[in-house]
Amino acid sequence: MPEKMGMTWQEALQKLKNGNEMWLKEREGRTGNVSVQSVKNHMSGQSPYAVVVTCSDSRVIPEAVFHAGTGDIFVIRTAGNTIGEEAVGSIEYAIDHLGTRLVLILGHTHCGAVGAAIDGASGHYVRCITDRITKAIGSEKDPYKACCLNVLSSAEEVKKKLADRKEPCVGETEVRGAIFSLEDGTVKFL
Repeated sequence: MPEKMGMTWQEALQKLKNGNEMWLKEREGRTGNVSVQSVKNHMSGQSPYAVVVTCSDSRVIPEAVFHAGTGDIFVIRTAGNTIGEEAVGSIEYAIDHLGTRLVLILGHTHCGAVGAAIDGASGHYVRCITDRITKAIGSEKDPYKACCLNVLSSAEEVKKKLADRKEPCVGETEVRGAIFSLEDGTVKFL
């Protein structure tokens, strides 16, 4: 745990990149230590090196994608990796109370929420998600480009919300975007 305390956003970003490379090399798809003992070892608290805001899609598993274990990353999941008040509050908590300096918005290829926004399909409660995505992607119809635009829009939204706070973030905090490829498991940092 102590090694993560005070980690810069640059170090955290490199750790995510290295983790994705390690995961891609693993033939059995192992991840970092997520054992019961690892959970017990973190009973006194957590000090994640990164916040990862990602889609709720069950095929996207940030701990695996970044070869992370218990206590390594603070994961926030919303359909289409959209940013609402709850997501911003969770990010703010990780920055202010856990000392996390990197926020990564992680979209993915073949995102159903982005597809629904492109197609104009939405249900009653889904509309708050597809409306945000439609605003982010405009008239873009290419699914990959739309996913990228959605990620970048969410990253900008987080930056804006953090900048609007009365209390500035303690230490330097960086917000970045990336796309996880369902086809080959790679993460492309935008």
